[in-house]
Amino acid sequence: MDKVVATAAEAVADVPEGASLAVGGFGLSGVPNVLIQALYDQGTGGLSVVSNNCGAMDSGLAILLAAGRISRVTGSYIGANKEFARQYLAGELEVEMIPQGTLAERLRAGGAGIPAFFTPAGVGTQVADGGLPWRYDGQGGIALASPPKEVREFDGVEYVLERGIRTDFALVRAAKGDRHGNLVFNRSTRNFNPLAAMAGRITVAEVEELVEPGELDPDAVHLPGIFVQRVVALTPEQAADKQIERRTVSAPAAQGTVG
Repeated sequence: MDKVVATAAEAVADVPEGASLAVGGFGLSGVPNVLIQALYDQGTGGLSVVSNNCGAMDSGLAILLAAGRISRVTGSYIGANKEFARQYLAGELEVEMIPQGTLAERLRAGGAGIPAFFTPAGVGTQVADGGLPWRYDGQGGIALASPPKEVREFDGVEYVLERGIRTDFALVRAAKGDRHGNLVFNRSTRNFNPLAAMAGRITVAEVEELVEPGELDPDAVHLPGIFVQRVVALTPEQAADKQIERRTVSAPAAQGTVG
């Protein structure tokens, strides 16, 4: 039952060339940076990644992307990642863009053993009708477009069929975890992490604090250990290494005078 692995390198050592990965995080929040760095260090490439976005500020998945290690991205947000946009438009990268809620549910459904589901999101658009550019030809044309999806009517409302997502591996980050793989996520890190963890056939979690079995209140566990196969305990330095994507500072309040 003890799922703790000594190092991040050991935890991802069997991720092969061309593997599919579900990766948790949203922007800079809850990203499994240590596991991603270990994957980068071992040189694995040709990866198909499922994640809300593909890294930001040269961190997270952005380091794999910049090194040409990612061949396909399934996500919902490009954002300010200029290298992501460049590779996509240049035809170097295949990208399947999905409505954010649909992406979340596709990951959850895959982890729950649900092969497909109907949703109203995307009906009447290219999401359902097909034609979204998955890969450009580098000259402004579309080399590969999304296929049309089944649309069915229920109670007078149209819904599009979406497939559940399963991946070879999943990489996630949690605030706390025990040796059995039960995980607790802190605030906004509980975004795509539980869903990505569910979708992976082999899920690896880096945890900021490792505790012994029984120390976590069962009612506080966000993801049960049945979905997690490996746990890596971060050092205090690794756990504290958190970036801020956009820092905003309020103007100082004007000081009044006392009459």
